[in-house]
Amino acid sequence: MTWRLQNNLMMKQLNKIENIIFLVGSVLMVVGSGAQLFVQRWAPYVFAMGAIAFVLMQLKQRYEGRNVVIRRLRRMMITSDVFFLLSALLMFANQGNFFGIDRLTYISYVHNNWVVTLLVAAILQLYSTHRISTELDREAKKI
Repeated sequence: MTWRLQNNLMMKQLNKIENIIFLVGSVLMVVGSGAQLFVQRWAPYVFAMGAIAFVLMQLKQRYEGRNVVIRRLRRMMITSDVFFLLSALLMFANQGNFFGIDRLTYISYVHNNWVVTLLVAAILQLYSTHRISTELDREAKKI
């Protein structure tokens, strides 16, 4: 297998420092979401820093192959990243009504709905990560 062909089968790998940032970001997201459940004022800041680090490092991982399935799964992964960032925004909104909307609308559409966006993001992330790994293995076995 040539280097060029092997390179097209894989996603771009992160270096050691980027891997550390990626892992620290994911830990900060877990700590922030857990602290938000216990109504800690600092929780949205921790979650947002973690989400930004996680998303930026995940966006650095690119797939440059031609497999349509992996490209579709990669778009799903980017969609989950958007949901992670939306969760961070809703965590900040959960602390106070900074959108300036009336109380009933705030309770209906904003209050504690960060959990829903976080759940959607986590499910999309788990599914796409598992499927991308499976597809990359399958593609490598073909060659």
